[in-house]
Amino acid sequence: MGFLSVLSMAHKLVAERVNPGDTVIDATCGNGVDTQFLAELVGSRGTVYGFDVQKQALLRTRERLMPLEAAGKLPHMRLLLDSHATMKAHLTPSEQGHVAAIMFNLGYLPGADPQVITLVESSLAALQAAVPSLRPGGVLTVVLYPGHEGGGAEAAAVEAWAASLPQSEGQALLYRMAQKPSAPYLIAIEKR
Repeated sequence: MGFLSVLSMAHKLVAERVNPGDTVIDATCGNGVDTQFLAELVGSRGTVYGFDVQKQALLRTRERLMPLEAAGKLPHMRLLLDSHATMKAHLTPSEQGHVAAIMFNLGYLPGADPQVITLVESSLAALQAAVPSLRPGGVLTVVLYPGHEGGGAEAAAVEAWAASLPQSEGQALLYRMAQKPSAPYLIAIEKR
């Protein structure tokens, strides 16, 4: 059977903590895979925020969500052409500290300009805003791609951030293939 991929493990951790009607965030929409997954979990009573700095990513995400919309199962959607670093400013006061899950898939948009990548500064700012946005027991997942230009530095910075997170705020999990240092890997935070 083999181990779960990093994306499948991220989905597993999130699915165990999200209920219909919850508020969730896809901090990096990309092709909309995580956005669709989150939308299916929270259902028509839930709310999904999706962020991306590329219009192309939001268009792909909207396309991926069309079957849910046609079936009347689309949650309240807030797809924003904005940096994940601004997520806290977009949440309503009643959502602050009550988000069930936040998913990050860092790197670049497959099929688009590979020079447009997530950056250490904005990713760290987003992660620092994300933890207080979670409810107790909520989960944050970050899939990192050290194998592309700029990805190694970003992965190292995110890993250092997670390792320095006070245990009173959350527990950090590292899921990676030890023999493949340039392969994608996962960091997850469960808020205390």
